[in-house]
Amino acid sequence: VTIKYVLFILRADNKGEGGIFALLELLPKGVSQARATPLLTFLGLCGAALLYGDGVITPAISVLSAVEGLNTATDAAAPFVLPITCGVLLALFAVQRHGTAGIGRVFGPVMLVWFTVIGTIGLMHIFEDLSVLEAVSPLPAIRFFMENHLHGIVVLGAVVLCITGGEALYADMGHFGAGPIRISWLALVFPALILNYFGQGAGLLARPEIAANPFYGIVPRAALYPMVALATVATVIASQAMISGVFSLTRQAIQLGVCPRLRIIHTSREFEGQLYIPEVNFALMWACIGLVLIFKESSRLAAAYGIAVTATMGITSVLYFFVARYTWKKSLWRVIAPVAVFLVFDLSYFSANLLKILDGGWFTVLIAAVVVASMATWRDGRKALHSRFLAVSLPLSDFLAEVAAKKPYRVPGTAVFMSVSPTGTPLTILHSFKHTKVLHEHVVILTVTSADTPYVDPRERLTISDLGQGFYRLLARYGFMETPNVPRIMARARDAGLPADGPADTTFFLGRETLLTTGRSGLASWRKKLFALMSQNARPATTYFGIPPGRVVELGVQVEL
Repeated sequence: VTIKYVLFILRADNKGEGGIFALLELLPKGVSQARATPLLTFLGLCGAALLYGDGVITPAISVLSAVEGLNTATDAAAPFVLPITCGVLLALFAVQRHGTAGIGRVFGPVMLVWFTVIGTIGLMHIFEDLSVLEAVSPLPAIRFFMENHLHGIVVLGAVVLCITGGEALYADMGHFGAGPIRISWLALVFPALILNYFGQGAGLLARPEIAANPFYGIVPRAALYPMVALATVATVIASQAMISGVFSLTRQAIQLGVCPRLRIIHTSREFEGQLYIPEVNFALMWACIGLVLIFKESSRLAAAYGIAVTATMGITSVLYFFVARYTWKKSLWRVIAPVAVFLVFDLSYFSANLLKILDGGWFTVLIAAVVVASMATWRDGRKALHSRFLAVSLPLSDFLAEVAAKKPYRVPGTAVFMSVSPTGTPLTILHSFKHTKVLHEHVVILTVTSADTPYVDPRERLTISDLGQGFYRLLARYGFMETPNVPRIMARARDAGLPADGPADTTFFLGRETLLTTGRSGLASWRKKLFALMSQNARPATTYFGIPPGRVVELGVQVEL
């Protein structure tokens, strides 16, 4: 984690943002002509899908492992571990709708106390058996693998939870910045973890009977209950970070065109990253609780967790190689040397966890497969739909020529037609003009596009083109960490000189597609049906773009896919 993520991977930021999608968006600049691009895109989708698996497993395993500390204090606690865990998870997901801006102020102090406490406890127990410090040298580990051969890899699967936070460091870079993450890791988190793990090791050497739960085994008995409480709070905070990360990842996926529109609620006026997505929250909550009830023990959940984390780490290493080689133009040997070392560790951990696929690893694979299939289907379905629209669309120049020839009656007000194409004529204009034979005094063709950066400079957000005859094309660019809002777009466009009427005299025309799966788009039949189902359940444009429903006219469009 220290060498790979803190020193290397954190350099790969997309205007301050980190994570799989940010890394993926750095690729087209450097490898747009490479044959590997489709494979890298697929790998990026797999990495994102595995992070959704992390979002399910992290709250479940974190809270469950903390509450299991009660078993160390008393055998009578066993029947209450699962109910308490489920109660904590229910409360955690229930408060998401209210945001975490208020209670977020106590997160930092609590985590400071947490790392100070576990580091101190570990330091105290190192003196139980100082021979544990021999682990500073890699020689015992090398000797262990030489003596046990491939069987030694099994041990890696048991200790993989020690490194699972690495990917979260990178994913959360946009919230904190690379500098603060490096400082907090090197000055506090890394030393505290190392001291605690050494303390657990010394405790195990001195008292093998604590092997069932070495973390709580080195906690003084009088401090067990306070430690369980502190650990539970710390794991809830860690889980909150993962849940917020999944919300952020979902918004990126929507903006990048690999996820249907969902309702996005901003829970804070001060912090852009404070989001709440009801559908995602609901799915995560029941998946987490179901996971706890199915696996019942954190040790069994570790099998599912390890595959998700190690696979994501391996994908990050591969994508980092292409970014460093083709986007940053670094020499091959300067890139391949560190990445080769990273992959030795990544693939070793991943291989060790593959052995657990029947013990729980299947759950992660199942989630990832479902998410990848859904993302790829949505992306390919939208492309097929766009191709169909272009095939039947009329060039805008031809439509404007028809308007000039027919000189239709112009009604007062402004009509805004949403268009996926920045050049063609929206089908909604053609349908409206065909049936009503009239046009508004001002007609705005609005296209919202997603940039390959997290944020777009407000000065570069809007492009206004006067097409003549009262027609205007308005292009609005948003980053993949931003949520577009059409009323704000129109207000800014009017301030920039667009001759459009105010909100009370503006009507928005949107298309409502009815998909028929009988076309020849090239998509498999099951993917057509899945895409139609996803389209049917996607949030309407009025909700996603913040358009007032009372100012909207929807026109039905039937499309064969």
